[in-house]
Amino acid sequence: MEIKITFPGGLGVDADFGGGVVIKTDQPVKYGGGGTAPEPFKLFLASIGTCAGIFVLSFCRKNGISTDGMAIVQRLESADDGHGKSRLSRITLEIQVPKDFPEKYYDAIIRVADQCAVKKTIMDMPEFEVKTVVI
Repeated sequence: MEIKITFPGGLGVDADFGGGVVIKTDQPVKYGGGGTAPEPFKLFLASIGTCAGIFVLSFCRKNGISTDGMAIVQRLESADDGHGKSRLSRITLEIQVPKDFPEKYYDAIIRVADQCAVKKTIMDMPEFEVKTVVI
């Protein structure tokens, strides 16, 4: 897979997946951006919850369970990194279900949310290589 990162202007940075799919990012106005799109880090955080969400949605559809009133609330905790800076230390995904959600599926819905590929990739970190190529 190849994703092309481009710089459309201002502090915007786009990720082009080909086939007409482009994800736009920007910086907040207070940091000199236009505030027209999420910051890259916020997009990364959203990918965790939305990835879990597609697994929850698929599970509910497969089992004929309505997702009306359901949500996933993602909570973030920070801790000192030992050098005076804050680091993300915990991410909690709270799957909120309505009162009529079948109790027999409580554990199952947690297991399906745990199948999120973004979470699995973070847990088994890939190697990174950054290089310059003259074109």
